[in-house]
Amino acid sequence: MRVKKLAPPVEVEPPRSGEDASDCVACSTHDDAYIWVSERWRVRAMDRPTGLPMVLILECRSHLDLGDLPNMLAAELGVMTVRLERAIRSLDGVARVHVNRWGDGSAHLHMWFLARPYGRLQLRGTFLSLWDDLLPVIPEAQWRENLALVAAWLADFGGKANAEPAHIQWESPATFTVPTTATATAQDPEPEERPKTLEDVRVTEPPATPQPEVGPIADVPATRQS
Repeated sequence: MRVKKLAPPVEVEPPRSGEDASDCVACSTHDDAYIWVSERWRVRAMDRPTGLPMVLILECRSHLDLGDLPNMLAAELGVMTVRLERAIRSLDGVARVHVNRWGDGSAHLHMWFLARPYGRLQLRGTFLSLWDDLLPVIPEAQWRENLALVAAWLADFGGKANAEPAHIQWESPATFTVPTTATATAQDPEPEERPKTLEDVRVTEPPATPQPEVGPIADVPATRQS
């Protein structure tokens, strides 16, 4: 293992996604894509389950960044942060909720809420976002139930809950239908694909240098790479 060499600083940083409100994805996304919405705030989830019990994103409706918030929205941000943290922490199996804001990926204000599983002490600290891509994916039915619980908690204070748990097909009790609101997608991805949870902190890696083909080697047991 070698430490990656630090790149020299650039003279001009590239623009973030959505610097122009007309090109902002958050501004153009309909309320149905969010698990809970209100007059000034919206909460969305990943498009499918990940390794953590819950990963949610709080956004303001207005096309503003953190330092641009007027006093009223700044005060509401504090209330919404505490309220959403409590809602996620009320879920079974959640010990802590990490609240993060990077702001390098999108110009539209968005704050991340990541639930740390109870008892998983190795996941404590700043690497929780990396563990989210490594842990086994939680069952979808449990994930959708968690989304519905958080949305209902928020709706008790106002706004509208869009998320709902998976519905049991009574003719075939082992299957579930996927709700058409909130986090549903038109087409399921390949099973090995994972949602890009923290695009704010992702760095595009250069493509790997192709290696020459090597013929099969007999009598060599396969080993698992860690």
